[in-house]
Amino acid sequence: MIPAQSERTVRDVRAVVVGAGFSGIGAAVRLREAGLDDVLVLEKGTQLGGTWRENTYPGCACDVPSTLYSYSFTPDAAWSRVFAGQREILAYLRSTAERYRLGDVLRCGVQVLGARWDGEVGRWLLETSDGPYSAAILVLATGPWHVPRRLEVPGLEDFDGPVFHTAGWDHSVDLTGRRVTVVGGGASAVQIVPAVEAQATAVDLFQRTAQWVLPKPDLPVPAALNRLVDRVPGARSVLRAGQYTLQEGFGHAFRHPQAARLLEMGARAHLRLAVRDGRLRRQLTPDYRLGCKRLLTSSTFYRALSQPHVRLHPTAVSAVRANQVVGADGTTVRADVLIEATGFRVGELPLAAALHGTNGQTLDQAWGGEPQAYLGTTVSGFPNLFLLLGPNLLGGSTSAITVLEAQLTYLVAALAHLRQGGHRSLHVRSAAQAAHNSAVQEALATTVYNTGGCTSYYFTSTGQNTFAWPWSTGRLVRRLSHFDADAYTFDAPARPLGLPTQARPQPGDRTAAANAEQP
Repeated sequence: MIPAQSERTVRDVRAVVVGAGFSGIGAAVRLREAGLDDVLVLEKGTQLGGTWRENTYPGCACDVPSTLYSYSFTPDAAWSRVFAGQREILAYLRSTAERYRLGDVLRCGVQVLGARWDGEVGRWLLETSDGPYSAAILVLATGPWHVPRRLEVPGLEDFDGPVFHTAGWDHSVDLTGRRVTVVGGGASAVQIVPAVEAQATAVDLFQRTAQWVLPKPDLPVPAALNRLVDRVPGARSVLRAGQYTLQEGFGHAFRHPQAARLLEMGARAHLRLAVRDGRLRRQLTPDYRLGCKRLLTSSTFYRALSQPHVRLHPTAVSAVRANQVVGADGTTVRADVLIEATGFRVGELPLAAALHGTNGQTLDQAWGGEPQAYLGTTVSGFPNLFLLLGPNLLGGSTSAITVLEAQLTYLVAALAHLRQGGHRSLHVRSAAQAAHNSAVQEALATTVYNTGGCTSYYFTSTGQNTFAWPWSTGRLVRRLSHFDADAYTFDAPARPLGLPTQARPQPGDRTAAANAEQP
């Protein structure tokens, strides 16, 4: 890594990527392969990794199969399990950065404090902890799983013991022989409870809402099988395409609520086989359609909850008193350690309050509490700004990496159009953005995301679903496979941009095209 500079001299570059997780590393690779060499990745952490750097709690692993939760241009990782763990995923990101020699573009320990668009020069002016930067292109790769959602109840600050969020796990705390209370029932909780119950004297889980849980076929992958797959041409691509098709089957069910009932039958059978206690089974049975919330997978969660020293409390936490945690239903438990498995503020984009567009408005102000973007990628009033994994792009089935790579194809094509046309900046038309988001919201109205009878992080406080993509992933890949210039206006350049003349074919594009399906 090149050391951070201390001078106040403005560093003038073609593109700045904010964040060095999956999105930021992927963006740097694709931009450089497309011929844009003058790019910097600014990462506030001391190393790359994003959410896989921050989340180090016991049992932390991906819930998307490794063959799909990886870059198509680096598919040859010898994963040790079907669903890779946190350490292995972080190592994969590091090896990818080394493989593509990103050390000279990655600046760790540099936090972006704010940015504003300067229309006179057609550039983004950034203020960072390392001083000012200027960039023609700004790519936000901070991701939706970035800002932890903390527990906010009376007395928490007076708790007589360690309190920490899963995204900031305190490894100095020994849980052996301790009474551990876990608050939350989502993706991190179903991994943590099985991982800590063997150490703790008692585990109390406060789960406000029951979750649909399917078994997780998390099997080890023999080294011999990895070697065999490497020897067979196209084998990894076939495995990736097969897993993609399976995941899209889940997506079809989420878009057609009646089809989700088949998955519910499987989830109910999983619960019935794993939990013999009728009362506990009723507490763990959701009262909404499967897919309304993020679908969870685990083959150990129910087994852990059935242990005699593990107790489920189907209620929210209302208060904390010294060494006691109090539920909204009056339940009181003693605790030595309090773990917040409360997830993230998914709809809150870092920097949105400090990013100023053409009229001086911040991104937060422009959105007014309801984030939206054209194809989840560009925002009216914010030229040359690209959001990765932006609003209404994800869902409960597909791999975020598939979506990310489709966006990167669009980004590279947009920059090629700028260069070919001799333009300085591109501005998505407000009418195009409004029409796109109107269509998205209309299509969402019939999906299980909106009709399933639950509340979830998919929705803003105003009731707008700003997270989910309502159609197939194949349709998304096709929409992002080419740059639709008619949706934009362009400025003439004040000086040459030096951007790539064309989007060169990228590794994985063939796979993405093959994965595309009819909506």
